[in-house]
Amino acid sequence: MSDVFSALAHPVRREVLRLLRDGPMTAGALADRFDVAKPTMSRHFATLKEAGLIQSEKSGNQIRYRLNVSVAEELMALMMDLLKTSGSSKGDPQ
Repeated sequence: MSDVFSALAHPVRREVLRLLRDGPMTAGALADRFDVAKPTMSRHFATLKEAGLIQSEKSGNQIRYRLNVSVAEELMALMMDLLKTSGSSKGDPQ
């Protein structure tokens, strides 16, 4: 799970995930949205992929990325659980 949090630490990677919420996109289409070098974007994609947050599919000479919904849902469930736990300890007598 630490890979996921490390992947989410960078604003470009978080924005890639936001863009992929609307559906799959090619690496080129994603890279065009950012003012960074293509090798830098490739490293961002690799980090997200290693964390399991995105999946890729190669078609000819294009790579299409999509959000890995199951991991995203698992992360959301974890975050909600953490918020519940920390929220219930505020001012609650034990």
